[in-house]
Amino acid sequence: MSPHRPTNLWRRTATLGIAVLLATGTATAVPPALATTHPDHTIGTHLGDVRVLAHFDRAAGQVAESIALEPDGGVIIGMIPARQVVRVAPDGTLRVLLTMPLPPGGGGTTPVVGTPVVTGVARSDSGAVYFLYSSGQGGLTGIWQVSPSGEPRLVVPLPADTFPNALVIDGKRDRFLVTDSTGGRIWQAPLRGGAASVWSADPALAPDGFFGANGMKIHDGAVWASNSDHGTIVRIPVTNDGGSGRAQVRATGLAGIDDFDFTGRGSEILAAINETSKLVRVGADGTQETLLDAENGMEGTTAVAVRGDRVYVTNGANLAGDDPTLMLAELRRH
Repeated sequence: MSPHRPTNLWRRTATLGIAVLLATGTATAVPPALATTHPDHTIGTHLGDVRVLAHFDRAAGQVAESIALEPDGGVIIGMIPARQVVRVAPDGTLRVLLTMPLPPGGGGTTPVVGTPVVTGVARSDSGAVYFLYSSGQGGLTGIWQVSPSGEPRLVVPLPADTFPNALVIDGKRDRFLVTDSTGGRIWQAPLRGGAASVWSADPALAPDGFFGANGMKIHDGAVWASNSDHGTIVRIPVTNDGGSGRAQVRATGLAGIDDFDFTGRGSEILAAINETSKLVRVGADGTQETLLDAENGMEGTTAVAVRGDRVYVTNGANLAGDDPTLMLAELRRH
């Protein structure tokens, strides 16, 4: 299949960021301005000093998928088909924190992808590290914690037919929030552990044959989520009692979007576009410009995290190239 004219199947495979490796209420209307895209001649305008902080082993399944930042500049990353949680030190040194075992029978029942994967990661203020495991089996799929001994501990079980993807800690309400990409939902569960419940099943989160809700952040009194199949970013207001309001589409035209983060300047977003290996700036009005692409080392871009003037980006190298990396860049605000 030509990468210049991707089929729907190719596009949906790209949003997950692993299939190539494995093979070897209604939303509100979108104002026209939200679909405006700036030319790519602005590459490098807002990011500088782009460099690779760490290289990963693609042959071993180390497709970097998600990012959780540590106060000392370290980074926790989920490695999808390797079923690993790893830590990258500020100097780029890599340490595997744990590798999840295969389920009985090999775990071929994982929704859509057919193999067990570690996806989202999160770190609490106390330093506890959590991650998502999608195995297609009850009692294994859910939110796990890396215990001090390095052993995994199941904190919140999720139904076997879910595909948990992004994990966020809502410290204000002492809860986890989890996107379910194949179910088109966001789940919530107590931070102390226990049963999960559906927080939102807004139609704007639904997939169109592959993956719907994917990346997620809490910002400005709302939960924001990307939808990979629809190429959108939606904002779901949090009600006074912690519930979900009606989703509002805030950006379109982002086919194959994976994770994203806010720059600290209002609602400006940096979005990882897995399908086209790009890091895209999305303005508060939805306008877009490419900041980094293949010429800058993007290869199957999966996640982005911003802290101050530092931007961390992971590349899975799943559709282009063979060098999955963690990259670091300087955010220049002008």
